[in-house]
Amino acid sequence: MTRMPTSNTPITATLDDAPMIGRTLARAFGDDPMMRWFFPDDTTREAGLGRYFTTLFTRQYGPHGVCERTGAAASFWVAPEGQDKAVPDAGTVQELVDILGDRAGLFREAVEAAAAHTPPEPHWYLAVIGADPDARGQGHGSALLRSGLAQADAAGLPVYLESSKPSNIPVYEHFGFVVLGEASLPGGGPTLWAMRRPPQDPAGAAS
Repeated sequence: MTRMPTSNTPITATLDDAPMIGRTLARAFGDDPMMRWFFPDDTTREAGLGRYFTTLFTRQYGPHGVCERTGAAASFWVAPEGQDKAVPDAGTVQELVDILGDRAGLFREAVEAAAAHTPPEPHWYLAVIGADPDARGQGHGSALLRSGLAQADAAGLPVYLESSKPSNIPVYEHFGFVVLGEASLPGGGPTLWAMRRPPQDPAGAAS
C-alpha cells in the first residue's frame, strides 16, 4: 500500500507534540555519527534516542526555544533572547544522564567542548533538525530550515549550527552556511563541523 505524503508545512510545535517529535527525531538521527556514539547499542538506540529528544524538547527547547514541526520532521532553534534560559537545568541534566547511562560522561565532555566554541555575537542557533527517513525527499527538512532562517533574517542575525554528519555539509552550504572549522569530540568521538550563515536580505544577498 502506498503511504500518503504528510504535510510539509511548518507549524509551531507544542508540548502535546512531544511523543510524535521524539519518535520522528529518533528515526531521523538513527544514522547520525554523534548519536550512534552516544547510543552504541543497535538494539536500544531508537528507544534511547526517543527518550533523549523528548527530554530535550519538553524540558529545554520547547519552553525556551523556537520549535517547529511538519507531519514528519521537527526543528529546535534558539534565538538570542532564549540562549541563557535554554541551558539545561540540573533536573534536565540528571534525566539525560539516566538516559545515556555509561555514555553520560562522554556526553558532558561533548557538550562542554561545543559550548567552548559558542560565538560571542548575537545569533540564532539551530540545535536540532531532522526528518523521518520514510519522508525524506518530500521537503520536510527544507521547509523547516527555510522557516527558521527567515526568522533569523527578519532579525538581521546570523545562524550557527554544528553537524556531525558529513553528508549534511553540502545541504547546509546550499542554504548559505559556511564551515568555520572542525573538531573531534573528546574520548575518540566523531568530528563536528561548526557552520555559520550570515543574515540575508530579502533579495537573498548576504549582509
